[in-house]
Amino acid sequence: MKRKQILIISGILVVLCIVALVNRYLALYVPNAVKTGEVVVVAPDEYESFQNTEPESVAFRTEVVATGLTIPWSIVFESDSHVYITERTGAVREIVDGVLSPQPLYTFTVSQTGEEGLMGMAINPSDSSFYFCYAYDTNSGIADKVVRLTKREGKLTDETVILDSIPAAQYHAGCRLAFGPDTKLYITTGDATKGDIAQDLNSLGGKILRVNADGSIPGDNPFPNSPIWSYGHRNPQGIAWSSNGILYETEHGPSGFDGPGGGDEVNIIKKGANYGWPLVSHDNTREGTEAPKLTFTPAFAPASGMVYTGTLFPQFRNNFFFGGIKGEGIMRVMFDSNNTDIVAYEKLDSGDWGRIRDVAESPDGTIYFSTSNRDGRGKVLEGDDKIISIVPVSL
Repeated sequence: MKRKQILIISGILVVLCIVALVNRYLALYVPNAVKTGEVVVVAPDEYESFQNTEPESVAFRTEVVATGLTIPWSIVFESDSHVYITERTGAVREIVDGVLSPQPLYTFTVSQTGEEGLMGMAINPSDSSFYFCYAYDTNSGIADKVVRLTKREGKLTDETVILDSIPAAQYHAGCRLAFGPDTKLYITTGDATKGDIAQDLNSLGGKILRVNADGSIPGDNPFPNSPIWSYGHRNPQGIAWSSNGILYETEHGPSGFDGPGGGDEVNIIKKGANYGWPLVSHDNTREGTEAPKLTFTPAFAPASGMVYTGTLFPQFRNNFFFGGIKGEGIMRVMFDSNNTDIVAYEKLDSGDWGRIRDVAESPDGTIYFSTSNRDGRGKVLEGDDKIISIVPVSL
């Protein structure tokens, strides 16, 4: 009898240990701990000062701009009336005067087996040329490339390779594009599920890259003859600059197979700095690496980045926003007056739209965001995927 009891107790202990390990390493999350509309204060003294100087809030509502898209990844604006979207399956879509054009403006042949495909897009403010990052099949696997196209007579043409052979895979393929205030093109790259390459300065994977508009390497990059600007990244998908030129970044933390789940990051990116992956993650620190400004556990899965510069919502000015695909919402991060330290953050009450990827600001200050419910991991809602705008209630 005693032996039977010992076996039962031993079995229960084994089950409990397995459950603990599964929760730790397979990332079985509960909904994100940040509740909608709840302000999480990081620096109480700074937040009190922040509240005293914050402009009066303008109430907002959401409007559906376009429906029937397939995993929209990036939103950019040529003007208030001209919006462009990349679909991960390879199409570039166009919204003109609030109407989604039925046919793609351009279609790339992409690798689209998982999270990779047609991803980042940017318009060069200097000459209005278009830049795209997409994954494609090679003889040795999947790679990302960045290309430039020119719009002529309503069509995209003259595809020119800017940067090629960026490590990619079915997962952790990056790849966000943005032109910085220094006129350089910044490119985020994932570690292609091979964490060690993020520390390898001979690899373009797990990095933030910086190149000139023609793909050449700027002379003031931190590593000679290299496009690498910072390294030690797992899968960064959001970059944006503060009003005084500070670069913010969002990054996906481990997913279970490569470390305990959660640990999504908001970082301030410094020239030549090492952000630690895979040597450290979550709130762990290590000499010689930069610690994140903010982490999220359970995962929020940040998939974009935007600093609001408009006047429609004065309470949002200089705040950092990003969409969450696992967190299913938009995160608002408030920085101090120097834009260097986080004061507070909140999950915006933007509606129950499911998985949110990109967040972008139109020239008139309207905020647009995209859903990602058709990516195989979300609950598909009627009309998905969608582009949605945030506008003042008075409009």
